[in-house]
Amino acid sequence: MTEKADDKQLLHLVFGGELTSLTGTQFRNLDEVDIVGIYPDYKTAEAAWRTKAQETVDNAHMRYFIVHLHRLLDPEAAGASLSSGKAR
Repeated sequence: MTEKADDKQLLHLVFGGELTSLTGTQFRNLDEVDIVGIYPDYKTAEAAWRTKAQETVDNAHMRYFIVHLHRLLDPEAAGASLSSGKAR
């Protein structure tokens, strides 16, 4: 699939799992965290999040989250602190 030069990819991560408490964000078991996927835009990520949230609605401790990866991985941002593995 090709992208137009004007289309900026805004990656989003959807993940979730069972939390230890209804008021926190600590997972009960990190080995069981469900990585749903990485999506090219918020709309697609939200649809995936909504599907997983609906599937687990009967378990109050299950929570799914959307992380705006594009905010963490923007190579055009001034002072970006990401390393590509090369010596600086």
